[in-house]
Amino acid sequence: MDKFLIVGLGNPGDEYAGTRHNTGFMVLDAFAKASNIVFDDRRYGFIAETSLKGRKIFLLKPTTYMNLSGNAVRYWMNKENIDLARLLVVVDDLSLPLGALRLKGKGSNGGHNGLGNIQSVIGTQQYARLRIGIGNEFPKGMQVDWVLGKYDEDDLKTLSPSIGTAVEIIKSFVLSGLDITMNQFNNKHNDGK
Repeated sequence: MDKFLIVGLGNPGDEYAGTRHNTGFMVLDAFAKASNIVFDDRRYGFIAETSLKGRKIFLLKPTTYMNLSGNAVRYWMNKENIDLARLLVVVDDLSLPLGALRLKGKGSNGGHNGLGNIQSVIGTQQYARLRIGIGNEFPKGMQVDWVLGKYDEDDLKTLSPSIGTAVEIIKSFVLSGLDITMNQFNNKHNDGK
């Protein structure tokens, strides 16, 4: 059976719940809820397992904190013998407007500490990532406060449909592969509308 590892980046702990930096966790929570599965506290992360048309999916929310996310990714890829082509990392992105979605097959970490750590630990940039825009309406020097700030109700109204779309993108990635999914979703959703 083909196995997939879907990683949502974020920080563990109640104080980080609902923050912009935890958008990856929010997407995986929505996926788990829609699939009627729950997360277990396991090594290096919260794990939920499901299958989709004969493909096994592991959802991983690392508990290593953002800057050490690579340790969790490497551990679960090795433990479950998951191919790099079947890894998808869901991550918040400052350079995209709130709710915009961009699926890529590789690329730089764009200054994101979680992606940077994954890249250094697994030794490559060649893995799929789904970037979700969190906007960047913050004063110079206030980036940390922004990413660790909580979404307000208006933000969540904008973001909510995108989280639903992100769940569909994950399913498409598992069933149809990266290229078809990029073609299907990137053109529709890269402007944040």
